[in-house]
Amino acid sequence: MKKYIVLAFLFPLFSFSQDVVEGMVMEGNDENKHIGLAGANVYWMSSQIGTITNQEGLFSIPFSKEYTKLVISFVGFQSDTLTITEPKMLHHTLKPSNELDEVVVQKKRDAVQKAYFSAQNVITVNSDELLKAACCNLSESFETNPAIDVNFSDALTGTKQIQMLGLTSPYLLITQENLPMVRGASQAFGLTFTPGTWVESIQITKGAGSVVNGYESISGQINAELVKPLTDKALFVNGYFNKNGRMELNTHINRKLNEKWSTGLYIHGNARTQKEDNNDDGFLDAPLANQINIMNRWQYQNVETGWVSFLNFRFLNDEKQVGQVAFDPDANGAIRGFGNFNSLSGNELWGSEIATRRFDTSLKLGYVFPELPFQSFGFQASYSNHDQESYFGLRRYDINHKSVYSNFIFNSILGNTQNKFKTGITYALDAYEEVVNTTAYERDDVSVGAFFEYSYDNLEKVNLTAGLRVDSHNRLGTFITPRLHIQYTPWQRGSLKGSFGRGRRAANIFAENQQLFASARQIQILDTEGSIYGLDAEDAWNYGVSFLQGFTFLNRPGNVSLDFYKTDFINQVVVDWENPRAITFYNLDGKSVANSFQFELNHEILPRLELRTAYKFYDVNTDYSSGNLQKPLLAQHRFFVNVGFETEITEKGGQWKFDYTAHTIGKQRLPNTDVNPPEFRLGEFTEGYSLMNAQITKVFSKNFEVYAGGENLTNFRQNNPVLGAENPFGSNFDTSIIYAPIMGRMFYGGFRYKI
Repeated sequence: MKKYIVLAFLFPLFSFSQDVVEGMVMEGNDENKHIGLAGANVYWMSSQIGTITNQEGLFSIPFSKEYTKLVISFVGFQSDTLTITEPKMLHHTLKPSNELDEVVVQKKRDAVQKAYFSAQNVITVNSDELLKAACCNLSESFETNPAIDVNFSDALTGTKQIQMLGLTSPYLLITQENLPMVRGASQAFGLTFTPGTWVESIQITKGAGSVVNGYESISGQINAELVKPLTDKALFVNGYFNKNGRMELNTHINRKLNEKWSTGLYIHGNARTQKEDNNDDGFLDAPLANQINIMNRWQYQNVETGWVSFLNFRFLNDEKQVGQVAFDPDANGAIRGFGNFNSLSGNELWGSEIATRRFDTSLKLGYVFPELPFQSFGFQASYSNHDQESYFGLRRYDINHKSVYSNFIFNSILGNTQNKFKTGITYALDAYEEVVNTTAYERDDVSVGAFFEYSYDNLEKVNLTAGLRVDSHNRLGTFITPRLHIQYTPWQRGSLKGSFGRGRRAANIFAENQQLFASARQIQILDTEGSIYGLDAEDAWNYGVSFLQGFTFLNRPGNVSLDFYKTDFINQVVVDWENPRAITFYNLDGKSVANSFQFELNHEILPRLELRTAYKFYDVNTDYSSGNLQKPLLAQHRFFVNVGFETEITEKGGQWKFDYTAHTIGKQRLPNTDVNPPEFRLGEFTEGYSLMNAQITKVFSKNFEVYAGGENLTNFRQNNPVLGAENPFGSNFDTSIIYAPIMGRMFYGGFRYKI
C-alpha cells in the first residue's frame, strides 16, 4: 500500500493539469506487483485513439469526455475494460488468460495497429494478423501487410526477400526483441530461421530507427517479439503441409516452475522431399530441404525486488539442395555441405548444396525501480555462431560469422513524465571468415558507442524523440548518428509525423548477394582502397513525412494514411548487374536516391468485414558506371488489397475466418542483356502481373482449429527463369534475374492445437 501512496503523490505532481490518463500496466494477479507489461494495448473503445505501453509498462493517453470505456489488452492475458470519467492515474494488473475458465471479448482489437501518438511511424502486427496466412517463417509474415514488399531472390532456393521504402533488407535493421538478428552471414536466409509460430508480434518502423538500437538502420527497423513462456499456451502444436511436398511441425511446451521462473521449449522442423519442375526446364522449382530449429527460453521475474530477465538458447541446422532435377550429390562427386567439383568430365549435372549450422544465445536483464516505475535500467547481450558451407556448381562459398553484442540502457525522466530520456553504451564484435572459390577473406569489426535519446510527450498536440549516438569503429572510424522524430496532432484523430536520421553500415557483399554464385557471372570489385573488401562503408540520410487520419463512416471505424520517404546516399556499394557476363561492386560515384510514396485506406466496411488497400510508388535511381538508371527488378507501381471476414463466435467457441489478399505488381526494369545471344536476351521491362492468396480457418473451439488456403491462385509464373538452363556450365547461365514466382498455384492445409 505504501508504494501506491508514493505513486499517487508523484504522478499528479509530474503530469500537471493535462487532460490525460496515465498509468502502468502490470503482469500477474498480485496487486503488489510492479513488473511492467511492455507492449500492452491501451485504447478507448469505439475509437481510433490508442497507445502501447513502453518497456516499463507505462502509458499515457488523451482523455476526452466523449469516451468513457478504456480497454487494456495483451496477448495471453484477460482483456479488461475500465470506466474512466476523468483524467487520473491508473495502476492495473492483467491476469493471465490461462487462469480463467472463460474469456469474454468485449471489443476486438485491430490485428494491425498504427501508432497515432508515437513520434515514430510504427506499425504493430499482432498474432491475429500473422494467422491470416500460413506464416511458416518470418519471411512469409508480411504477405498481408502493405508496408513490406516480398520478392523472390533467385530461381533456385525459393527464398523470399523483403524490401521497404524501395530498398532491400540489408538497409533494414532486423532485430529480435531489440537484439540484432538478421545481419552479416544470415542476411540471405536469416528470415527463414524464425518460425512464424514463435512470433508474438512484429513492430515495423518506417524511416531511421532509434539510436538505442544502433547506427545501421537506414530505411527502417523490423522487430520481432517472441512468445513468452509465462503467457504462451502450456502446449501448442501447429502442423502444415502443401501440395508441393513441404511439411512443417511446430511444438511449444511451456511451464511455470514457481513464482519467479517460467520456461519454454520450442521445436520446429520442416522438410521438402518432393521434386517439382512444373516449367520443364530441368531445374527444381523449389529446393529439397530440411531444417531442425530448437529454442529453450527462460523467463524470470522477482516481484519483491523488481528484477525481470529472459534467457534464450537456440540451435539450428538447415540443409538445402537445389539445381537440376536429376542431380545427385554423391553420384556427381560433390562433398555434401562443403566443396565443389574440381573438373568437368562432360556428364556432370549442375547442383548446389547449402548447409547452415547456427547457435545463438541471448540475455535480457531489467530492473524497474519499485517506487519510481518510470525509472529503470536494462542490459542486453547476445552471442551467435553462424556457419555456412555451400557450393553452387563449380563455385564454393563458405562463411563463418561470430557475433558478440551488448547494450546497457538507463531510462528516467527530466523533471516530469512528459520529459523522458534513455542513455547507454553499446559494444559489438563481428568476426568473419569467408572463402569465395579459392580466395579467403577474413576481418574483425569492433565498435564501441554511446547514445542519448530524449522524448517529449504531450499527447494532446506534440510528441518528439531526438537522439544522438557516437560510435568508434575500427573500419568505419569515429562518427555521429543523429535521429529526430516528431509527431503533431492538428485536429482530432489526425497525426502528422516527420523524421530524419543518418545510418551507416559495412556491406557484406557476398553474404548479401549469394544469388550471384548461381550464375556464370564473373565477380569484380573495382575499388581496392577501402577497409571492407576494398570498399568504403555505406552512408545515407533518410527523410520522411507521414499523415494518418482516423474516421468513422457508416458508424464503423477506418483510417487513411499518406507516407513519403527519401533516402539519399552519401556513399553506397553499387551492385552492378548491367553486364550479363559479370557482377561488379564499386563505391558510388555520383547520386543514389530512393523515393517512396504510399497511400493506404483501411475501413471496416461491414460488421466483422475489414478492407485494407494501398498504392505504392517507388523512384529508386543510381548512378552506375553506364549512367543513371532505375533500380532493376523493382516495380515502380504496386497495388495491394486485403479483405478479412470473421463470423461471430458461438457459445462453444466456434468461428469461421476468411482472408483474401491481392497484389498487383507493375512492370520492372530488367538488367541489360543486349550482349547475350538473341535467345538469351530478356528485353528492357517485364510485364505487370497480379498475385492472389486466400485462406479459410475453421475454429472448432479455443483449443483446436484447422486452416486451408492457396497462394498464387492466378497461377502466374515467370517464363524462362533459368537462362541457359540447357548448358548450366556455359557462359549464358543465370538464375538471378527473377521478377515473379517460379512455382505455380499452390494449395496448403494445417491445424493448430493448444491447451
